[in-house]
Amino acid sequence: MINEYPLWKYLLILFVVVVGGIYALPNLYGNDPAVQISGIRGKALDDTVKQRVRVILQEAGTAYKSLELSESRLLVRFNDTEVQLQARDSVAGKLGDDYIVAVNLAASTPAWLQAINALPMYLGLDLRGGVHFLMEVDMNAVVEQANQRYRGDIRGLLRKAKIRYSGLRKSREGVVVEAKTSDIRDQAHTLIRKEYPTLVVTERDVGDTLQLIITLSEQEKRDIREFAIKQNLTSLRNRVNELGVAEPIIQQQGQSRIVVQLPGVQDTARAKRILGATATLEYRAADFKHNVQDVIDSGRVPAGFKLYKNRKGSKVLLRNSIIATGNQIVNARSGFDQETGSPMVSVTLDAKGARKMLEFTK
Repeated sequence: MINEYPLWKYLLILFVVVVGGIYALPNLYGNDPAVQISGIRGKALDDTVKQRVRVILQEAGTAYKSLELSESRLLVRFNDTEVQLQARDSVAGKLGDDYIVAVNLAASTPAWLQAINALPMYLGLDLRGGVHFLMEVDMNAVVEQANQRYRGDIRGLLRKAKIRYSGLRKSREGVVVEAKTSDIRDQAHTLIRKEYPTLVVTERDVGDTLQLIITLSEQEKRDIREFAIKQNLTSLRNRVNELGVAEPIIQQQGQSRIVVQLPGVQDTARAKRILGATATLEYRAADFKHNVQDVIDSGRVPAGFKLYKNRKGSKVLLRNSIIATGNQIVNARSGFDQETGSPMVSVTLDAKGARKMLEFTK
């Protein structure tokens, strides 16, 4: 006995097979070694940059398959990885620091398949190769930075209120404020509890010295650690964009670790250098009263100041006191100054950071 089915069932099966076959086609085309160029600091990519890259490759005698310009990147495809790496060195050396030049493997899916969102199957590290990083956030340093920030805040708070404390220093416990009389200690205690209700303030007597021990509460320590993880996740995602990885995996593991998987990455040394770089943001006041060269020649830095190097390598004199830090930034976005048209970064501070910035700029 022969089973017979309605015609529409056969047509449905045929349709599913055809559609599945079409969406499986991108896996047959493979990947091309490519150099990806993207702009930073507001640098736009246009036909001028495309022509400039074409000239650089022609002068270097480097053969390429195609140049593809989109809104966010310029992609140069090659036939083999050796030519790709040579091209990366040539382009990076002549384009300058305003552009990011990264190597990656770009899918060679035809445009008509991309138009219907037919993309190659995701291949992880096991099938495609790449780099696996396990990174750990230094939570002790994060908490210590918070203690340092509070130490400066409390010093400024007591001075503004004209409370005559006899000493203020850091300890393993946190911040220690010393007073000569119980009245001064009580005034400082009340003021600190009012301004910083999340801090734990305890009193202690050491001989004739009356002390206040100021520490972070367990809840605030947890909040600081969680914020540090979120900041690092965001930073790593931004840095991975520089490497041109199509399908990275960046996720938290445990309380203080972050896993980064970069399938298809070829330049592992550069990936490690970019992802492992340390970034710290602090607002400090610049000093214009002292001559920096005289300070360098004498080797004596004025009290309350420290020498730093700027991007060009020359030294500047900044105050030790910190106005605000990256922990107090709520939002930041790039844009252009309406008056000068130059690139700028607009930063939004939290309530504490905004108050300190307001007091300083007054």
